[in-house]
Amino acid sequence: MGTQKPRILPWLKLQLDLGRLEGVAWLDESRTRFRIPWKHGLRQDAQQEDFGIFQAWAEASGAYTPGKDKPDLPTWKRNFRSALNRKEVLRLAEDRSKDPHDPHKVYEFVNSGAGDFPELDTSPDANSRCSPSDTQEDILEELLSDMALAPFPGGGPSSLPVVPEETPPFLLSPSVDIPAPCPNLQPPENPLRRLLVPEEEWEFELTAFYRGRQVFQQTALCPGGLRLVASDADQTLPGQPIILPDPGVSLTDRGVMGYVRRVLSCLGGGLALWRAGQRLCARRLGHCHTYWALGEELLPDSGHGPSGEVPKDEEGDVFDLKPFVAELIAFIEGSGHSPRYTLWFCVGEPWPQDQPWIKKLVMVKVVPTCLRALLDMARSGGASSLETTVDLHISNSYPLSLTSDQYKAYLQDLVEDMDF
Repeated sequence: MGTQKPRILPWLKLQLDLGRLEGVAWLDESRTRFRIPWKHGLRQDAQQEDFGIFQAWAEASGAYTPGKDKPDLPTWKRNFRSALNRKEVLRLAEDRSKDPHDPHKVYEFVNSGAGDFPELDTSPDANSRCSPSDTQEDILEELLSDMALAPFPGGGPSSLPVVPEETPPFLLSPSVDIPAPCPNLQPPENPLRRLLVPEEEWEFELTAFYRGRQVFQQTALCPGGLRLVASDADQTLPGQPIILPDPGVSLTDRGVMGYVRRVLSCLGGGLALWRAGQRLCARRLGHCHTYWALGEELLPDSGHGPSGEVPKDEEGDVFDLKPFVAELIAFIEGSGHSPRYTLWFCVGEPWPQDQPWIKKLVMVKVVPTCLRALLDMARSGGASSLETTVDLHISNSYPLSLTSDQYKAYLQDLVEDMDF
């Protein structure tokens, strides 16, 4: 007997037509726009029925079996979102997921032609399992490209649930007939999600300036973090030591040379920088007070003051990935403001606010190369019509080729994962 295997779009159309899932409904008579409830799982008013559509798809696709598998709301939500984001005939029309009273998203079909599709794949399979053609890619990407949901002749059946967009409906929780599950139908991993994995170390480009002159640049992949140190520093402390050069190699002013050496001699255990999940943390292990600021490629004397002082012998946050990704999405959407990702450190002196930064003895710039690649990827298409290939330099570097819509969808995927 053939195994019934649902595809996301015909399955979703059925749920919309039935109108039994809480908050899931068509928004127009032509059945081109629909709403999906999108409440954050950590909200105090979150109820099980708020996530019925995500659980229903998890069960229908074989990713979750009640009574057997442990409920996993973040994964259900992510898989459902990923499945929709990869459909060329769909686009996210409005994102109202932050609405405090009725968080939801509005999707719409973008095809103008009419078409139809089978609600279930009933190809025979003697073993009642997924056929080889039903791979992850097939489930995510298989779509009749000329498909569009058109109204029924004569305006459609009278029972079709259509609601005004301004007033979302109150719908009953369903008891939906779900096709037999087909195991292992998970969407492919978001390639940008590697940015969030703590085990994946970031690559850093470090540039040092003595009295405004560049004296050092190194790109390093540092498992366990790094430490900016002088040549005589303790090598037994955690973190890969990055040795700043003696000023005598590049400076000729003996007075400046002496002051720089004095600063370096007070670095002690060094200035430590490491990654903790989606954050970057810093700590000073010596006597040199160190101030830091976050700027895209802004120089320290461009008018923005220090973001803070690096604490001594305790960790302090200097970067958070979530605001960066959120600002990157806004930049792609046309905000005009590119997110900041370059860290500047002023070592041994107050932050250069009233004088040019080139007057400071020791300045260090730190760039996470993967974040620069993400921004370059957005810029390469004018932050609108992106279609390029970029080497992300995330641990083992790999090329990534995405369209603008795919790239934005993956970034939105990251932000929502960070919420959880």
